[in-house]
Amino acid sequence: MAKRKLNRQQRSRIDAKQASKLSKQGNEALSGASDAGDDANFGPELNGTVTSHYRAAADVEPEGETSIVRCHLRANLPALVTGDRVTWRQGQGELAGVGIIEAVHPRTSELCRPDSYGKMKLVAANITRAVIVIAPEPEPFTNLIDRYLVAAEHLGLDVTLVLNKAELGNESTDTLLTNYQALGYSAFKVSSHQGTGMDTLTEHLATGCSIFVGQSGVGKSSIIQALLPDEAIKVGELSHAAKKGRHTTTHAKLYHFPTGGDCIDSPGIREFGLWHLDADDILNGFAEIRPFIGSCKFRNCNHISDKGCAIVQAAEAGDIRTERYQSYCNIVQSLDAVTMQTDKSLKS
Repeated sequence: MAKRKLNRQQRSRIDAKQASKLSKQGNEALSGASDAGDDANFGPELNGTVTSHYRAAADVEPEGETSIVRCHLRANLPALVTGDRVTWRQGQGELAGVGIIEAVHPRTSELCRPDSYGKMKLVAANITRAVIVIAPEPEPFTNLIDRYLVAAEHLGLDVTLVLNKAELGNESTDTLLTNYQALGYSAFKVSSHQGTGMDTLTEHLATGCSIFVGQSGVGKSSIIQALLPDEAIKVGELSHAAKKGRHTTTHAKLYHFPTGGDCIDSPGIREFGLWHLDADDILNGFAEIRPFIGSCKFRNCNHISDKGCAIVQAAEAGDIRTERYQSYCNIVQSLDAVTMQTDKSLKS
């Protein structure tokens, strides 16, 4: 009898079950080996990259290879994240097929987001480019885009804006993209459904490591699926009632594009906190505001209500778009609100 051909989703579920079984076996064996202090169970030290991270384990791609090894962590290691470069060792004998991570290399960049408790949580490491995906639906929010831009500027990342679902485009979204393009950011219009603009985007992403961020439902995973048709990537639909995206990516995962370059698909988020930054960081995160920094009448200018503020004057003169200046004020005031809430909690 001929074997039944499995689709990508079925293969993904089977692989996940096998990985879970292997992980359990590896944990039991590693526990015994660790208690015995028997390093003979592991091969020589190797370098690799974390392609996906879970609570007590991580998938590691050995340097120069495309295979993936489920690895466990030595005690006292710092928290790992997708994109981390690590030193690891391959299991031997009864531990064949699994590995153990010995050390984490210094990171060139770290991208964080707030968790449900307001604490900052690492999303990815060692990225070089932020790809901010927007779409006509769900409706794009400029303040959220600006928050992504501030975070990217703070990390020194290149920024690319991608308008997905171009077939649904309208004058509003086209103008939004043009405004950011005028600030010097790379911008593309694509349709992951129709394939429009995907070749140009592929060429643009052929170097470095890109992370795709944006509201849930804008099509981040759909774009990556279009760029990597052989991968089993979960793709969701918009909630028709709320016009908001459903979360489909639960773990950040690193992929390789066939023509070069890497990407990380991150869990979709509707909010992006910048509470780990201060007011000066926010100020420097706005490219068109930077030329006016230091030109205010007073050194301790708050750039919102103080007299003689060069930035306020630039906004009134049209050198800084009103929407962007208001976005800056909104972000800074949100930092003040968090600080006041924290102080109140400490006093109570």
